[in-house]
Amino acid sequence: MADKKLLEVFKNEYPNRDYNIIHSAPEFTSVCPKTGQPDFGKITIEYVPDELCIELKSLKLYLNSYRNDGIFYESVTNKILDDLVEACKPRYMLITSEFNVRGGISSTVEAEYMKE
Repeated sequence: MADKKLLEVFKNEYPNRDYNIIHSAPEFTSVCPKTGQPDFGKITIEYVPDELCIELKSLKLYLNSYRNDGIFYESVTNKILDDLVEACKPRYMLITSEFNVRGGISSTVEAEYMKE
């Protein structure tokens, strides 16, 4: 599984303001746990930070750590959400995974978090 210890954060300089941050990783790769074939997709991370923001180099390394993991689309989307929420504790976060066509079907999975 991906190494969430790779995730680093930094202090949000505007914690009193709601603003959106959107990161896109168009070359995401994992492995189909049924066939062992690579899955390719785009991961979009949208969030409203609270006290912390996600550092981009660590985010890249974290996402790249899925390259050899056998994991279903639904699981990887929710795992990324859980790990990022744990790391930066945002006010809001939405992870959208758009996977390329495989067997004539493309898949999009969304997982959302909202601070209570």
